This record gives sequence, C-alpha cells and structure tokens, in this order.
Amino acid sequence: MELDLTGPYRDDAYRILAGLVTPRPIALTTTVDPEGRVNAAPFSFFNVLGDSPPIVGICPGDRSEGVPKDTARNIRLTHEFVVNLVDEAIMEKMNLCAATLPPGENELVHAGLTALPSTAVKPPRIAEAPASLECKSHSIIEIGDNRLIIGEVLRVHVREGVFDPETWLVQPGNYRPIGRMQSPNWYCYTREMFEMKRPK
Repeated sequence: MELDLTGPYRDDAYRILAGLVTPRPIALTTTVDPEGRVNAAPFSFFNVLGDSPPIVGICPGDRSEGVPKDTARNIRLTHEFVVNLVDEAIMEKMNLCAATLPPGENELVHAGLTALPSTAVKPPRIAEAPASLECKSHSIIEIGDNRLIIGEVLRVHVREGVFDPETWLVQPGNYRPIGRMQSPNWYCYTREMFEMKRPK
C-alpha cells in the first residue's frame, strides 16, 4: 500500500502518521501568560532533539477555528515553558489537563496537580511528574499549519530513585512513562524493556 500525502491522502496525514509513528512521549507542558496565569496542556508531537545544547521540540496545533492554543501563544509571548513528563501515576490527571476550560482557568487546579516553583523560568513545574524540563524557547518554525517550538533545556528536575546516581541510567522499575498511540484515545504502557547491543 502506498499513500500519497501530497495528493488524495493529504487530509488523512494526521491519522496515518499519528497511528504509525508510535509510541510517542507526552509533554505535559506548563506555561504562563503575560498576566501570570498558569496553563497546562499535554502534547504528544514532542521529543528530545539534541544534547549540545540540549533541546526539545513540541508542536502545539491550533484550535479548530485556527486560533493558536494557549501553550503556543504563551511561549511566543514569554519565551518560557516547562515540559513535565508523564508516567502511569499521573496519566489520568494529564488527561484532565486536555479538557477545554474557560480562558484563564488553571488546568493544574482542575486536575488536582501541584505547581512547584521552577528555578530558571517563570512557569511552574509539576510536583507529581517524574521529571520536569525547564526550557527557554530557541525558535518557532511554522511550516504550513504546523508550529514547531524548539526549546533549550536549562534545568532538569527528576524524582528521587529514577536515576542510578553512579551511572545516570534510568532505573526501569522506578520510571514507568506512558506513550501515545493512535488517535483519538489510545496510549500504551512501557513496562517491558529489552537490550540489543550495537554490532562493533
């Protein structure tokens, strides 16, 4: 089967790619608007992109009427955000943050999550998250209706027990992120791991 995304399947690109390119990590992203009001929203078009400098990318889409979502608007205005990673313990509360709330209403309060002060940026991090990445936006690239926000990671906060302090390797039993699968409502657990060494 060959699908031409420049032609007849152009309008189906989201469903096709979001179903095939999986699992994707979830960025529960916190921002503040110029008045200091907190917004929290999950995005699965997200990943780490490099390490020198350390950068991540998130792609917040628009609302159905073509208006940028609060996350994109806040980052454009303040240049700061925090990516809070999502594990099994907070997946239900992450989902509550995806609800459409009235402008200015705090999703963290709605979901029962706890805001903690960040070190280098104004948006708060989430106390219950297994890890939080404080970011300053480096650039915003718009390609068609897509918006790629590249952020430089300034600080990383990690729950005690996630890392082995001697090797900096993640302790699998202490970190159980979930992944985003196909649209609209599918996710996966990441409880099973295997090792496959590269050939020399």
